[in-house]
Amino acid sequence: MERKIKKDDNFLELIPVKKESQKWEINEDALVQLIIPRDGILDKIVRVFFKTPKVMRIDLDMLGSCVWKAIDGKRNVKDIAELLKSEFGKEAEPLYERLGTYINILRNNKFITLEKARD
Repeated sequence: MERKIKKDDNFLELIPVKKESQKWEINEDALVQLIIPRDGILDKIVRVFFKTPKVMRIDLDMLGSCVWKAIDGKRNVKDIAELLKSEFGKEAEPLYERLGTYINILRNNKFITLEKARD
């Protein structure tokens, strides 16, 4: 059961959890590719007139792929930050700002949820 996140909760202690329905794969460059089905009514209408693809693919960069792979429903944001720091060093800086922004983008696009750690 998802616990309600409050404004004063420590962001670094929150645990990102992938949506079970979110499909993804590793591309030929060993990077993560998120797969988004375009099967809504409007998507189907647009597909008829403009020949758009049935799925949209979003290619993540090296840092984004590392974050996505690290999201396992157990690690919190701080753990993922430490993993990025050890993997990329200074290349990941400003680490916490970038990671916070990225996690929020994933959350706002409904690829993940954020949950409180279970006591």
